[in-house]
Amino acid sequence: MKIYNGKSIYKGIAIGKIKYMKKTEPDTSRHEISDIKSEMKRYDVARKKAILQLKKIYRDAISEIGEDAAAIFDVQSMMLEDDDYNESVQSMIEENKDNAEFAVFNTGEIISSTFAEMDDDYMKARAYDIKDVSLRVVNILCGNDSESILDDEPVILAIDELTPAETVQMDKSKLLSFVTKYGSSNSHTAILARTINIPAVTGVIIDQAWNGKMAIVNGETGEIIIEPDEKTMNKMLKKRKKIEEEFEILQKLKGMPNRTKSGKEINLYANIGGVEDVEKVLENDANGIGLFRSEFLYLGRNDYPTEEQQFVAYKNVVRKMKGKKVIIRTLDIGADKKADYFNLEKEDNPAMGFRAIRICLACPKLFKTQLRAIYRASAYGTISIMYPMIISLQEVQKVKEISAEVRSELNLDNIPYGDVEQGIMIETPAAVIMSDELACEVDFFSIGTNDLTQYTLAMDRQNCRLESMFDTHHPAILRQIKTTIDNAHKHNCWVGICGELAADLSLTKTFIDMGIDELSVSPSSVLPVRQKIREAE
Repeated sequence: MKIYNGKSIYKGIAIGKIKYMKKTEPDTSRHEISDIKSEMKRYDVARKKAILQLKKIYRDAISEIGEDAAAIFDVQSMMLEDDDYNESVQSMIEENKDNAEFAVFNTGEIISSTFAEMDDDYMKARAYDIKDVSLRVVNILCGNDSESILDDEPVILAIDELTPAETVQMDKSKLLSFVTKYGSSNSHTAILARTINIPAVTGVIIDQAWNGKMAIVNGETGEIIIEPDEKTMNKMLKKRKKIEEEFEILQKLKGMPNRTKSGKEINLYANIGGVEDVEKVLENDANGIGLFRSEFLYLGRNDYPTEEQQFVAYKNVVRKMKGKKVIIRTLDIGADKKADYFNLEKEDNPAMGFRAIRICLACPKLFKTQLRAIYRASAYGTISIMYPMIISLQEVQKVKEISAEVRSELNLDNIPYGDVEQGIMIETPAAVIMSDELACEVDFFSIGTNDLTQYTLAMDRQNCRLESMFDTHHPAILRQIKTTIDNAHKHNCWVGICGELAADLSLTKTFIDMGIDELSVSPSSVLPVRQKIREAE
């Protein structure tokens, strides 16, 4: 038995086998083959496996993001059945005696460059799909395709680093826990771990020898126990049982009001990253959705989602919530959330760079596409919009101007929409200082404590070396929250907290005393926070 220590990302106990994954670039170098028939068979097997993967992804994606958004996976599977594509690969293998990896990669490069040169946006977008689908086949040929990340049975995934997009796309039913070398408890991947309610630990040197071994991930302490002895296993099984019993007690709070003993009501909402998270919101009895991270509709793709694709996703969420409020944060891309097709320039300090509302205001067409989709979806339920990374009155006024243009266009097209609240995120010291004036312009504030903390303390929240110094309880943070609430209430503007601090049970009473109106937390934190609210005087 060996014990390794890391930093806990999310609590709980996971027991199961380790699945080690090392990210490697596929080898697409050329070498001459001698058995043409065998090489063609390798390609055909890999191609057919890729088609099956894409068809499965397509079926799963329909229920999560809607048929329109999922269609790209269907298109990609059809590309692998295209005669021109397959004849090109076959020719390279049979005539040039190229290995399958090189033939597929080279075919993808040649065909994608042809599409990229076409004078048609749709056809240009297909260039990315050709490259993507070719890479899928190459990875299968190399034995490191994405389908092999998780096994048929649930596993503990050990990997150096996980991106937010990779975490979102994983089959959560096959994931008991994850252990990473890089990352912090404040990263977006960590936030996602809390959303999907699985124990996770970071800051651990991953050993390939762990693969296949029985292990315990203790999300309470940050320990990874490899090949636990019988005594340790029994102890952890008892601990896990106790956690499960506490969970059952919390289930009795479903349907109960979020009301303090003195009678103060707090709206308790949940944060989500996509349509698939709504079930967790409903399962945990949240009053609504306080943060829909719409940028995850943009991640893991090769091109911008269309208005229709976004509309379908927002509408699906709103319909599932059956009248409960859904607060959609507009695109917050940039910093640690990147999509190659945005073609964002490399920045020395991306957390303070071209991101979020700055991108939206600089690209009004992109922004209006999203706003149209949101407004159209508002006809099917209760939607509010909030804008991230606001630092000035001028930004809010420009946002409201663009929003008014969108509504005018919808009116001209006779497209219905609902009464949509407008709000902003308070996540910079500048916004806090200006909050008395900003409150006059909007219906609500949502305090994003993750970014507010890093900008106030001048500390990168994803820097592992700063983890011990990253004080989320720093008096400067708490004072800014109090200032924001006071300034907002002077102008009948309600205030919520949607950052990770909203789920900090040691601060629940503090926030209530400050006068907070709403807390939005990961779905799994809803009932524990409700319990704290109901215990407060």
